[in-house]
This record gives sequence, structure tokens and C-alpha cells, in this order.
Amino acid sequence: MSCNYADGLSPYLNKGILGAKEKFDDEEVVDEKCATLAEMITSSKHVVIHTGAGISTAAGIPDFRGPNGVWTLEEKGEKPSINISFEDAVPTKTHMAIKALIESGHVKYIVSQNIDGLHMKSGIAREHLSELHGNIFVENCNKCRTQYVRTTPAPTVGQKPTGGVCKGRGKQRACRGGALIDNILDWEHDLPDKDMDLAYSHSCLADLNICLGSTLQINPSGGLCLKNKKFNGKLVICNLQPTKHDKKADLVISSYVDVVMEKVMKRLGIEIPNYSPDDDPTKKGDTDIDWTIQQEKVKELEKIYNAKVKGTKKRKAFTYSWDMIDMKKEELKKLKLEKQQKKEKEEEKVKEEEKMKEEEKVKEEEKVKGEEKVKEEEKVKGEEKVKEEEKVKKEEKLKEEEKEEKEKEKEK
Repeated sequence: MSCNYADGLSPYLNKGILGAKEKFDDEEVVDEKCATLAEMITSSKHVVIHTGAGISTAAGIPDFRGPNGVWTLEEKGEKPSINISFEDAVPTKTHMAIKALIESGHVKYIVSQNIDGLHMKSGIAREHLSELHGNIFVENCNKCRTQYVRTTPAPTVGQKPTGGVCKGRGKQRACRGGALIDNILDWEHDLPDKDMDLAYSHSCLADLNICLGSTLQINPSGGLCLKNKKFNGKLVICNLQPTKHDKKADLVISSYVDVVMEKVMKRLGIEIPNYSPDDDPTKKGDTDIDWTIQQEKVKELEKIYNAKVKGTKKRKAFTYSWDMIDMKKEELKKLKLEKQQKKEKEEEKVKEEEKMKEEEKVKEEEKVKGEEKVKEEEKVKGEEKVKEEEKVKKEEKLKEEEKEEKEKEKEK
């Protein structure tokens, strides 16, 4: 199930602020803000949308830090009540609205923290999407880095072997020795270069960055929306929980993202399309669909970016981590070891319980056999007793007959 994905990640001490109280704007205020957002979109030339787990909750996939989020409930020893499988989840109104905005030219690019693959399922082309933390429906060749679409969710997370081998791209031969791995990041992994390059450049070039369904706590993803500020770009945040960038935003909307997108799309005069399996790469049954970002696209955007931001230092590789705590490798190893030891103890406990159950089963079977044996012995004894009684009766009857014969003889 979808919430089990987080269980496969390495342990991490600080998961950010969990379960913060949600805020809801009045309906009239939401209407006014959505009208403003629609105007901002139409007056902008380069709009980038940043998406978080909050846009997928309507699909049945729980978020992480909401009141009923995976990690919020984990602190209480509970599990989310909503938990659909990644395979069964379909894009929400927000996903489909974003697709329509891309196709209409109102939005240039999407930067997503989500690994659920719903942007892909909506039918958005790879050239319009950066998946910073991976995609559960994608696997990479560990040698040539080609990405392939899966028809089912990857069986692993944390860039582990999925069991497949590289098929080659188009007419290109398959890699010699290229193994396929999932592309879901764990805490210690660097973000994918091409995805990050495009996300960073688009975020800087955007005259409008829009954040939907994210508390923006995780870095570097959560900080990308601010990159256009030094170029006089604007920022809009739509989230029910407060974010650390609210004060820097030009507009903050506290409402459900689906409600906001419906109102905005109505203002723009664009219809939200329905999800269609025909546009969903995971439903095509073809395991050779290429999901690799083309290097030419990265170079093209880099030229535009360099022309706008001359003199800017080249960014360093980003690691998937929280800005609040930099986890030391020793601590991470320690936590991994503790997790492994805990897992081994649990396995030993399960084995011990199974052993006890087996012993109890054997004892119960022996008890049943013993009871059956006793019953059989009692049955045999009963039969012998009956036979003995019949024998006694027979002997008594014979004696009685002999007695009667003697009396008859005396009478004669």
C-alpha cells in the first residue's frame, strides 16, 4: 500500500513539524484569492508549479505531516485510515488541471516532490516535469542511466535492484551488465542531476512560482520556489498548514487544492479533463517506454538561464535532507544498525512464537492422541466387561438349567 513506501526508507531523526493545525480561509476570501491567482497566471510568461503530497490525498494517498499524515500518526503508533495502492490510485482534479494548464501554455514546468507517479499517469510529457525524489513507476539502468516506465510499482525503494536488466534505448543496444534499480531516493542520496538542473533553472526563470500541497520543509525542494525572488518573480502558496515561506509569498491561499484549482480553471475558461488510461504510460503494457530526460533539453534551458543570471555561481549537488538537521553519516549508520537489529529481534521473536505454537500444536496433538488412546482402552475394557457379564449370565443360566433338570429327576 502507498503509506508503506515510507517504511522502506532509512530511519531519520527529524521529520520536520508534524500535525500542525490546518487553517481554512472563508469561502468569499478563497474566491477573491483564486481570482487574483488567475490574473497572476494570465499576466505571467513563465509559470512553474511546485507540488507536494497534499495534491494526492484526494486520490487516497496519505500525506506525511498533515493531521492524519503517515509520520504524524507514526508518532502516536497509528496508521492512516486512507491508504490506496499506488497501482489503483488515479490523478486528482489538481493533477488533471495542471495537465490542462501545460497544454494551454499557461504553465511551463512542474517541480514535484511526489513519488506516486500521478503526474505521469495524468499524461504530462517528461519534458515538462522534474521528479526530484523519484517515481515508484520508474526504474533506472545503473550503468547508462536510461529510465523506463513500469506497469506496476517498483518492488523496492532506495535505489535497489528491481530484478530487471537494461533493454537499451530505441535502436541502441542494451547495456552490458546494466541492472535496473528503482529511482526512489533515500535520505543520503543526491537528487537526480537532470531533474534538479531543470527544476532549479525553471524556478529561477519563473516570473511566477506556485506551490500546491506542500509544507516546504524538505530541502532543496522546498527552497526552489524562492529562487525567482532575486529576479523580481512572485510566489503563491496554497496549503492548509502554514509553511516557513508564507511571509515571503505574494499570495497565500488556505484551502483544499482541488477547490482552488477548480475555481482558477473556471476563471481562466479552461475545462479540467477527466483521467484517461489511454494517456497513462503505466497502462499501456509496454515495458520499453523511455522516461529519460534528454540532455539537449537541459542544455537548451541552461543557455536561457545563463543569459539571465550571468555571474551566478554554479550550484553544488544537492542531497535529499532536512534543512533543520544535517544527519551525520555515523548517526545514520547507527540508526540503520539499530533498525537492522530491531528487525532481527522481531524476526527472532516471530520465529520463537512460531516455535512455541508448533510445540503447543505437538502437545495438543499428543494430548488428543492420549485422549483417543484412553477412549480406545475404555472402549476395550467396556467390551471386555460386557463379554464377562454375558459369560456370567450364561454360566448362571446353565446352572439354573442344571438345577431344574435335577429337580425334575427327583420328582420322577
